[in-house]
Amino acid sequence: MKNPRPLKIIAGVFAALLLVLLAVVIFLMTFDWNRARPWINQRVSDTIGREFAINGDLRVHWEQGDAAEPGWRRYVPRPRISANDVYITNPTWTSAGPKLASAGTITVALHPLPLLHKQVAITDLAVEGITLAAQRRADGSNTWTFKHNGPSAWDVDIQRLTLGEGDLRYIDDGIKLDLRAKATGINEGPDAQKYGIKFDLSGSYRNAPVTGGGKLGKVLALTDEHTRFPVQANANLARNKIAVEGILTDPRSPAGLDLKLSLGGASMADLYPLTGVLLPETPPYATTGRLIGKKSGTDWNWTYKNFNGTVGGSDLEGTLAYSPRQPRPLLSGAITSRQLRLEDLGPTIGAESNTAKAKRNKPQNQPEDKALPVEQFNTAKWDALDADVKFTGKKLVRTHDIPLSDIQAHIKMNNKVLTLTPLNFGMAGGDISANIKLDGRQKQIDAQVRMAARHLKINQLFPKLQSMQASVGEISADAALAGKGNSVSAMLATSSGEMGSTVSEGSVSKFVLEAAGLNIANLVFVKMFGDKQIQLNCMAGDFVVEHGKATTRRFVVDTQEAVINVNGYVDLSTETLDLDVRPQTKGVRIVSLRTPLYARGTFTDPKVGPQAGPLALKAGAAVALATVAPLAAVIPLINTGKVDPVDCKALLAEANKTRYEARTQPVKKP
Repeated sequence: MKNPRPLKIIAGVFAALLLVLLAVVIFLMTFDWNRARPWINQRVSDTIGREFAINGDLRVHWEQGDAAEPGWRRYVPRPRISANDVYITNPTWTSAGPKLASAGTITVALHPLPLLHKQVAITDLAVEGITLAAQRRADGSNTWTFKHNGPSAWDVDIQRLTLGEGDLRYIDDGIKLDLRAKATGINEGPDAQKYGIKFDLSGSYRNAPVTGGGKLGKVLALTDEHTRFPVQANANLARNKIAVEGILTDPRSPAGLDLKLSLGGASMADLYPLTGVLLPETPPYATTGRLIGKKSGTDWNWTYKNFNGTVGGSDLEGTLAYSPRQPRPLLSGAITSRQLRLEDLGPTIGAESNTAKAKRNKPQNQPEDKALPVEQFNTAKWDALDADVKFTGKKLVRTHDIPLSDIQAHIKMNNKVLTLTPLNFGMAGGDISANIKLDGRQKQIDAQVRMAARHLKINQLFPKLQSMQASVGEISADAALAGKGNSVSAMLATSSGEMGSTVSEGSVSKFVLEAAGLNIANLVFVKMFGDKQIQLNCMAGDFVVEHGKATTRRFVVDTQEAVINVNGYVDLSTETLDLDVRPQTKGVRIVSLRTPLYARGTFTDPKVGPQAGPLALKAGAAVALATVAPLAAVIPLINTGKVDPVDCKALLAEANKTRYEARTQPVKKP
């Protein structure tokens, strides 16, 4: 008979193991886990370097295994752990709140077998009544980085997460952001496939109030490296409306984003809290485009790609890039427009707004109405950023002015020096090209302008003057001016340089010429039987400008019937003119009071008329002869019309010799 002792020993061992296992199960199922809370709280606190506590009830319930699992694993019971009133404290330096995270209830369902391989497999995680308060300082330190204990040998896998309602506060000192959010988990419905949280926002950004709401991706996705995290949100920032929808790359340590961005508001100046860039006061704006952000070191480079929008009655589209380089950020890109109203974007470089203009006090002795623009450029804002932007516009409209077309401009701002090189556009059927430089580094802007106009149509230059509509001919002009001042008026008032204009061929209204010559009989004839066009052989005007005073070197108009010479000056500083106009008729005129004319007064109230001395001599001679022989009174009113011919070719060539560049001159002493 075999010895039964070994079998009994084996059976005893198995029985003992079963008893121990049963005892462990009974212990686990009946143990009051609240007794373990002090030990758990202390152990976790020591590990993370922060106070951790479970202040409420701690329970462990056992559930049947998952029937979907193969083999014997389905029979392994699983613990479901629930803890109430759980929290982790914040560092003492934070102003977000004393607790980084707290929850009313946390429920965790574990798969026990992976624990043997140092894997924490959480099949279900449910959190109710969560509150988060996080903060990041300007130096990059934050409240969610815990004590470093080296790499962990344990892996955590959360398979399902359910979130209830919660509150979040996030402060970012680096960008002056203080947000509060009320969040609710999206656990079912169509949005649950893409998003995990919906929220309502309040708070401030750069001291501007923020309200709004939106949806975020699933929190579980934050555990994956290089995840693409979906975002959909809308907010009101001060007077601006913002909507974003797209992808944030690796939100745990953001490296990039690609969002559809829509912006709108009462004025682009209100975007300062959002961008940190001083933008001009504008009419209401709205724009939609693709915002792409890429992180380079600690800086973010931004591109607003393929945007389109409106500012007042103007439309804009294009791509702009913003780079936070040193010593100034750079704005670069290209913008196009089908119609641009100058009043919508006039203050872009700091010009005074209409509101400020209305409030501005007039200096002493300033005329009530100034003809030249007096709006001040605010150069204090010019060092906010550098710019390199190309602009193309189909049509530019300015109220009460001739519309411009086919605008091309290369706008550069570098260390408070603004250049438009070139600035080309179409006007009155012709073309204008200009190079403009405004140096804002000093108290007063140093301005330099070189401009050339070609083939401007006479009738289109005066669209509201009926007598000019039948006139034909083209005007060309050149100017090279330099001046100092913070308004167009001040720049011209101190300007030096040259200006010239020519008309080679064409025709002009006879009525206009006859009115200039005071040919009474012809004026009556034209009024009774209609106007006609007189051939214009040439016209040349040439001015030299010193300290704002433009003096004529030559100003001649030659037609088939008359030659008109003009001498005098135009003072841009006082906005006055004093011109002597001397018309000479090529043919005989009867009943002509032809005499030198004057053009004097201000730009807004010019006075034009015959010079009194020569006119009085003609009238006196006529009266004297009338006392002797009435028919002889006509003799002084007859113009024989002897005038030397004008060499138009030589005149035009000489008039076109304006200097290529002008320089500012020293301020004229009083």
